[in-house]
Amino acid sequence: MDNLINITVETSTVVRILSLGFLGFALSMAITPIYSGMAYRGKWWKKPRQNATTGEKATVFSALHAEKHARNIPTMAGLIFVLSTLVVTMLFNLERTETWLPLAALIGAACVGGIDDIINIRGSGLGVAGLSGKLKMSLISSVALVGGWFFYAKLDVQSLSIPFMGNVHIGWLIIPLFVLVVVSTANAVNITDGLDGLAGGLCVSAFAVYALIAFIQQRYGVSAFCMTIVGGLLSYTWFNIFPARFFMGDIGSFGLGTALGVVAMITDTVVLLPVIGIIFVLEAGSSVLQITSKKLRGGKKIFKIAPIHHHFEAIGWPEAKVTMRFWILGQVASVIGLLLFLLGTGNR
Repeated sequence: MDNLINITVETSTVVRILSLGFLGFALSMAITPIYSGMAYRGKWWKKPRQNATTGEKATVFSALHAEKHARNIPTMAGLIFVLSTLVVTMLFNLERTETWLPLAALIGAACVGGIDDIINIRGSGLGVAGLSGKLKMSLISSVALVGGWFFYAKLDVQSLSIPFMGNVHIGWLIIPLFVLVVVSTANAVNITDGLDGLAGGLCVSAFAVYALIAFIQQRYGVSAFCMTIVGGLLSYTWFNIFPARFFMGDIGSFGLGTALGVVAMITDTVVLLPVIGIIFVLEAGSSVLQITSKKLRGGKKIFKIAPIHHHFEAIGWPEAKVTMRFWILGQVASVIGLLLFLLGTGNR
């Protein structure tokens, strides 16, 4: 009888979590035409990138994306899944104490990205492309720092779990670790958001695995939060796959990356995050390597263009092929991360 009760409880929890994912999808679908009407009437066009990360003119990038530059494509569509996640979580996620931190991080980082997007949209006549990189990172770091303090002082987390080894007590150092993880993940997802459907599809895989990890840990509120994001992202990606109707913008990429880093910290799986998000690591790493190489080797480049998804475009891969193959790699990496989590949990 007890087993039957447990199965019934688990089943109802699974149904509730999946239902919130469906609500996220349905609400995003409902918001999309509203956003589209506002974006096209307001001419929320994405301004093409003029300079590469190393400072010179982005001539290779411009050549690769000449067709996109020729048509007006709205940005800031991340507003769709950010709003749907906010509404669904606030109204229907019953374990709210588990969701305050990831939800606040999502909204805080999305606000920073939204400011940058608005300046990008409205500032072209003033010669302003958006917030400076340093200012954006400072603001995202501020969001992460507040979250790290809450994580340490209010949630009383002072240790880090390492698979197959156990917990390592680090005390207040959990705060700078929190900031490092969140800022790095936010930046990596932002860098990855450069091809139609790429960041959206990769985040679907990552958040889906974290929904399962949180469920196994019985953190049902976090699991439902992740599944709500998955639902909203599936709706967004429906319209963002090649050729994209709109782009998520910094409001979406910074929001997603920040939330992903926070979820990794909450589930105490930060060591597994680079595995689950291996494509994000490769994307950010390729940009760092390119910049470093040009500075230390007299302008010599490692890649034709960074980040690495543009390198594959430059050597002749069609955009859709790059996206689909990166999706596959991301899905395989997510499964490997899940396996490592299960094996590590079983050995503790």
